Amino acid sequence: MMSEGYFNIQEKSIVTSLCKELIRKNLGQLSSADINNVHAIIKEGIKQNHYNRDKYGINPTIRNLNTALLLTENIGADRNMIIAIMLYNLCRSEFIPEQKLREIFGDDTANLINGLMKVSSLYKKQAAVESDNFHKLLLTFAEDIRVIIIMIVDRLAIMRAINHHPNEKFVHDIANEAKYLYAPLAHRLGLYKIKSELEDLSFKYTNRETFTQIAQKLNETKVERDKYIADFIAPVKAALEKEGLKFDIKGRTKSISSIWNKMVKQNADVNDIFDLFAIRIILDTPLEREKAECWNAYSIVTAMYTANTSRLKDWLTIPKSNGYESLHITVNGPGNKWVEVQIRTRRMDEIAERGLAAHWKYKGIKSEGGLDEWMNNVRDMLESGNGPAELMKNASMHIYDKEVFVFTPKGDLYKLPAGATLLDFAFHIHSKVGSSCIGGKVDGKNQKITYKLKSGDTIEVLTSSTQTPKLDWLNIVVTSKAKNKIKQSVNELKAKSADLGKELMQRRFKNKKIDVDEATLMKVIKKSGYKNVNDFYYDISKDILNPNNVIDAYIAFENKESEASHPETAENFILQHTKEETSQTSDTLIIGENIKGINYKLSKCCNPIFGDEIVGFIASDGAIKIHRADCGNAVHLIKRYPYRRINAAWSGKMGSQYAVTLRILGHDDIGIVTNITSVITKEKDTSLRNISIDSHDGLFQGYLVIGIADTQALDNLISKIKNIKGVKDVQRSN
Repeated sequence: MMSEGYFNIQEKSIVTSLCKELIRKNLGQLSSADINNVHAIIKEGIKQNHYNRDKYGINPTIRNLNTALLLTENIGADRNMIIAIMLYNLCRSEFIPEQKLREIFGDDTANLINGLMKVSSLYKKQAAVESDNFHKLLLTFAEDIRVIIIMIVDRLAIMRAINHHPNEKFVHDIANEAKYLYAPLAHRLGLYKIKSELEDLSFKYTNRETFTQIAQKLNETKVERDKYIADFIAPVKAALEKEGLKFDIKGRTKSISSIWNKMVKQNADVNDIFDLFAIRIILDTPLEREKAECWNAYSIVTAMYTANTSRLKDWLTIPKSNGYESLHITVNGPGNKWVEVQIRTRRMDEIAERGLAAHWKYKGIKSEGGLDEWMNNVRDMLESGNGPAELMKNASMHIYDKEVFVFTPKGDLYKLPAGATLLDFAFHIHSKVGSSCIGGKVDGKNQKITYKLKSGDTIEVLTSSTQTPKLDWLNIVVTSKAKNKIKQSVNELKAKSADLGKELMQRRFKNKKIDVDEATLMKVIKKSGYKNVNDFYYDISKDILNPNNVIDAYIAFENKESEASHPETAENFILQHTKEETSQTSDTLIIGENIKGINYKLSKCCNPIFGDEIVGFIASDGAIKIHRADCGNAVHLIKRYPYRRINAAWSGKMGSQYAVTLRILGHDDIGIVTNITSVITKEKDTSLRNISIDSHDGLFQGYLVIGIADTQALDNLISKIKNIKGVKDVQRSN
């Protein structure tokens, strides 16, 4: 006997009765040694306080005995499943060492218990059990389909035991888990009776008043309903017998939870529910005649009662992906009541009622390829004649081995492909999280971004504001989302760096007073081995390329092109002279009107005007560029290529205007801009071409582009502008 005080008098009687019934129904499964060993271990476990009631007062011995008995009656259990059910609690409390368990009961029993403990650990994750991902994770963790079966049947046992339990929250939580997790799992495994009872009990515990009302109404009409079903069946039975068919026919009213769902969906009363009644015709027929005889029965029923063709469900011609076969029709029976008739064979009914190859997915949800293959394998085993226990033992549970299911610290559950890393998970959560990921914690332990995820892991991503995506991250991640985001982020960062590199290069050219020809620079970039200009500027920004070396390469390339196109030196140019020019040497280019045979341009880097000291330089395009003598660009070019220098001078009054930019600083007083423009417009042979003013904190800075005849006129204008009240400074800006 068990320890005194563990059971009350009523419980002792219940335990004795359950033990006898369980042993009687499993005489071929359990040996005397098995029974004695289990009894001795439980007795010692109770004695050492390892087999106590749970915090809600549920006695584990009674619960486990009920589970084992339900399993035996509804599905068929093997010896190892029964032992695992009875000893699971003691193994979880570490009362029985795993090695001892294996020695006494074998590896299969130990593996079943390990599966139960692994699955129970998922509840600590605080995940939403109604999510489809949690269902898949449960199957992944179980590894053995018998573990899932035990859990489902155990939930039915506990659901039966908690009616009127004083802790309403406990009852409500258990009922919700039954509705969202265990009933769908039972449905997917074809355990329809268990599924219906779980749904009914869940509905009862969460909406007892409505449940009671429907149950009472069904009880009130039971006699009438039974008579109706009998009246409906009688002529059908006679017609089937006349045809010479062998069959069973039975009728039923649908479950209370199913009726309630239809009442809500159809916004109707119980009496108005579409197909409240269901009749099942089960034919005894050889495999080769199954379809023919099912359709024969169909024609007999529809000849007797009008069928609603829109409600025809033909799973004979094309069985469900999980192997389910049946023919469902809805007909208008006596009294204008709708009745659903299911027509199937004995083989089909056995698989649908007790087999594991039943509906896996709810209506409207697409099936999955790996799952279909698994279910077809189960179906083949069922048809081979193996018993349910042997079938469940041999059925592989690796249906989601191409996926991993992991949790966030808050219990949110995510699915990723097998081989996914912590970095994949970070990008799966959010692109910003992935881009700043530096590692993470997996079940509380620090891990690198390369850590490969395992189903059931709880992942906390660690980030840093200084972290940025790296190109080599592409070798770490496996998901397309992570790969695409890494590429995008790296390209964006590279583009920003390239912009900085371009600005740096432009400043260096400007500092050396070099007027850059973009076409020539592109040729230099291409010759340097860069197919993409952004790559070139990126290397500049990262100091991979020295800007000074690029400038030297640019000048050398420009010089080489110039020499190839114009092999002549400065001495080969035919220059125009003026008679009155006595102070210039004979090799001086005179800038003036009517110069023929000479292609020259006024350089934009310094904008020389009449009166400036000037110098000429032979450019790469063969033209002579005229610079102010103090132009930094010209000084740099002439220093490197002195043979390309040309002496130059003005021929006299040009009779035209030159563009000059003036930079003006001053106080932002009312009318000051008007006064400046007025002075300019009053000057002879001077025009205002463009003006831009920017004011800040009472000061203004402006740039004026003016057309002016010569330096003398310019000096005179600058002097007048400086005398305007409020103007602090005026400078020529080029």
